[in-house]
Amino acid sequence: MLYRENGQFKSSYQADQQIFPILQDRIAIGLLLAVAFVVVPLLASEYLMRAIFIPFLILSLAALGLNILVGYCGQISLGTGAFMAVGAYAAYNFQVRIESMPLIASLLLGGLCATAVGVLFGIPSLRIKGLYLAVATLAAQFFTDWAFLRIKWFTNDSSSGSVSVAGLNVLGLPIVSPAQKYLFCLSFLAVFALLAKNLVRGAIGREWMAIRDMDVAAAVIGIRPVYAKLTAFAVSSFIVGVAGGLWGFVHLGSWEPAAFNITRSFDLLFMIIIGGLGSIMGSFFGAAFIVVLPIVLDALPYWFGIPIDTALAAHLVQMIFGSLIVFFLIVEPHGIARLWSTAKEKLRLWPFPH
Repeated sequence: MLYRENGQFKSSYQADQQIFPILQDRIAIGLLLAVAFVVVPLLASEYLMRAIFIPFLILSLAALGLNILVGYCGQISLGTGAFMAVGAYAAYNFQVRIESMPLIASLLLGGLCATAVGVLFGIPSLRIKGLYLAVATLAAQFFTDWAFLRIKWFTNDSSSGSVSVAGLNVLGLPIVSPAQKYLFCLSFLAVFALLAKNLVRGAIGREWMAIRDMDVAAAVIGIRPVYAKLTAFAVSSFIVGVAGGLWGFVHLGSWEPAAFNITRSFDLLFMIIIGGLGSIMGSFFGAAFIVVLPIVLDALPYWFGIPIDTALAAHLVQMIFGSLIVFFLIVEPHGIARLWSTAKEKLRLWPFPH
C-alpha cells in the first residue's frame, strides 16, 4: 500500500519521461545516494573500503560498460579485460609522460584509447556474430597481454611489465585514504550510470536493442547495423577503459598485465549474466554477487566457530559459489534484476493481488 503511483499525475512530457516516474523510487534513490556519499565514508572501516566497497564500485562500472555491449546490443565479448588493460596503461602513459596531467583527464583519455581499440576489434561484428564474434574479441585479450608484456614503451621501459602510480590528487585534493578513493570511484560510477541510463532510453539505445533482437529486421526498418554495432563497442569500451584506469590507479596502485587477464573478462561476463542482461541495475547486482559473496562464504565457518582447514575452505567456497550461480540461472535465467522487478510489481499490487 506504500508503493503506489495512484494520484501521481504528469502534466508535461518531461515529467512523463523521467527516469524514476514514481515518487517512492525517487525518494529511495535519494536516500541511497545520501547513504553512499555521506554515511558509508564516515562509518565504514578501512577493511570494508579496500576489500569490498572500492572493488564493487569499479567492477560495477566495468559491468555497466559490458552490459551495454552484450545486454543491450547483443554482441558477445570475451575481451573486456583487454579493454580495461588498455584504459589502465594508456592513463598511466598520459600521467607519466605529460607533466602536470590531471588525474581525471588521464582516466578519460585512457577510456578514449580503449574506445579506439574496442572499435578496431568490433569491426568483425559487422560480418560475424555469436560464438565467432566471442572468439574474435578473445583475440584482443591475448594481443594486449602480449603487447603490454613485450613492448616496453607501454610500461615506461619497465623490464617486468609492472607499473605503479602514487600521489593521486584531483584539483589539489589528495586521493590517499580509503574514504577518499571510495568517494572518487563512487562519483565516477554515479555519473556514468546516469549517462548510460539516458543513452539506453534514447534513440541510440533503441537501435541497440533492435539489433540485439533481430538485426535483419532492424536493417529493414532503416537502422544502420554498422553504426549501431560500432557505437555499442565504442561506448562500452570507453566505460570499461575508465574502469580499468580506476582499477589500476585507485584499487591496485601498482599492477602488471596479469591484473587484466582472461579471468577478469570471464568474471565481468558472469556479473552481467547473473545480475541481468540488458539492465543497468543488473550490473550492480552482478558485481555485488561476485565481489561480496565469496568473502561472506569464506568467513561463514569462522563466524559460527566451525573448525575447518584453510585449503578445504577455499575449495568449499568455489563449490558453493558455482552452485549458487547455477541455482540463480535456473530459478531466473534473466538474472537477479528480473527477480527485483518481479518483487516490485508484486509490491505495487499488495495486498490486493489479481
